[in-house]
Amino acid sequence: MQFQGFSKNDFETFNIEGLDLRMEAIEERIRPKFREIGQVLTDELSMNLGQEMFLHIAKHARRTVNAPKDTWLAIAGNKRGYKQHPHFQIGLFDDHVFIWLAFIYELPNKEEIAKTFLKNLKTIKTIVPNDFSVSQDHMKKDAISIEEIDLKAALERFRDVKKAELLIGRKIAANDPILTDGNVFMNVVRNTFETLIPLYKLSYK
Repeated sequence: MQFQGFSKNDFETFNIEGLDLRMEAIEERIRPKFREIGQVLTDELSMNLGQEMFLHIAKHARRTVNAPKDTWLAIAGNKRGYKQHPHFQIGLFDDHVFIWLAFIYELPNKEEIAKTFLKNLKTIKTIVPNDFSVSQDHMKKDAISIEEIDLKAALERFRDVKKAELLIGRKIAANDPILTDGNVFMNVVRNTFETLIPLYKLSYK
């Protein structure tokens, strides 16, 4: 079965009240799509990176009261987990899809990664296109365009602040027709990930 895209119904999942009902909708509406696109992208990233990559789909297992405001898949070079490793992400909030290369606060060596990025700041600026954005907190919707952000300051914060994060990629509004065409969306994701692969590799140097 070929991925058909995301629908208005997928985004309306996050308007459902109550943890159990929203989780049920995530399981029925969104996770099958994540499994479908995730395996394709995991195989492609494995080939492009020359290493085995593994698909992880958010379980929201720690939640007991509050329903999740977003959900995502992650692709990382570790079978057991992704949060302590650089990883590629695709996910949904109620108003947009995000496509990130993510370095989140659980990374044990994020200070070293930040130092590497700061040393290669000019290279990073040439790698990342102007239509990309940067988020500094994966739990928030906020993101700043690469043109507007002070990347050096963001990297210094990522280095110095324990909870600071760095996510680089694209955001696509829920009403963008790209999302309703599976082929077009997948090509946007491929382009985004391929663009960010040099940054992923740099994080391991």
